[in-house]
Amino acid sequence: MAGNIFGQLFKITTFGESHGVGVGVVIDGCPAGLEVTREEIQVELDKRRPGQSDLTTPRQEKDQVEILSGIFENKTLGTPIALLVRNEDADSKSYDGIKTKFRPGHADYVYEEKYGVRDYRGGGRASARETIGRVAAGAIAKKILKNIIVEARLVQVGKATQEKDFSKEIEDAKKDGDSVGGVIEVIAKNVPVGLGEPVFHKLSADLAHALMTIPATKGVEIGDGFESAAKLGSDNNDEMETVNGEVKAKTNHAGGIVGGISNGETIILRVAFKPTSSIAKKQNTVDKDGNEVEISVQGRHDPCVALRAVPIVEAMTNLVLVDHYLLSKISKL
Repeated sequence: MAGNIFGQLFKITTFGESHGVGVGVVIDGCPAGLEVTREEIQVELDKRRPGQSDLTTPRQEKDQVEILSGIFENKTLGTPIALLVRNEDADSKSYDGIKTKFRPGHADYVYEEKYGVRDYRGGGRASARETIGRVAAGAIAKKILKNIIVEARLVQVGKATQEKDFSKEIEDAKKDGDSVGGVIEVIAKNVPVGLGEPVFHKLSADLAHALMTIPATKGVEIGDGFESAAKLGSDNNDEMETVNGEVKAKTNHAGGIVGGISNGETIILRVAFKPTSSIAKKQNTVDKDGNEVEISVQGRHDPCVALRAVPIVEAMTNLVLVDHYLLSKISKL
């Protein structure tokens, strides 16, 4: 399936299922001679590792990355880089009681209809555990980008927009056997002017595409986003000026991207995540035979997926930026 491949020049293919042997990524198109250590990749994976808080899934995975190919003596060879993380704490028994039932909000039904077969353990390929490969690849992309700094943070959990209230929102939902959503904001500093390829590979379009591929993502906005629809052009336009010989925008309503091309200002995006679909609270659904049944999803799940999605958002942003960075080098030849 081509849907497992992302990128144009810096191309990644992720593989694996939530309760399979392991998950990982194959990276093609990484320049040779880039200094990368296993520890640098591990730092990024540790940010999304489960079991680090009472507010996340208790599944205990060390998520230790193995470099199978493409890196020798801490330098990339220009050949495909294969990275693997083995699953060590999968508890598939929790899914035996619901393997014939379609979980509301999950990909169970559509996978069954599309392929006629699915891995019901933990969501299989649709599980957020697949994102380990993305984060590992993003760590390498980050090394190529050098001065470009991508930082993401949680800015909303449920109805709370103050960080001090985030834990309570999650804990209250968890006590009720429920879950909450959240919003992550990402900023990219020091992005040069000119990243983006008109018209179908605009930087904004590729960023939106990348972020929408993250499990549980339901919305992406750039700059002022939906607020700009209520503004006048005179309020929304970023007036320009010359500062020390450089063209600069006085404001940044556009979020650092104009006409699908970076304008040198800080790129600002926000990503909305829905509440975790796997909840213990009883819900109505149907089984494979079309019978109406009740379901209560047991097992170990994040009550708020947005909490651990921060490094995933950073990784996908880095993957888009590195792709367009490499494309910009070609366009100037």
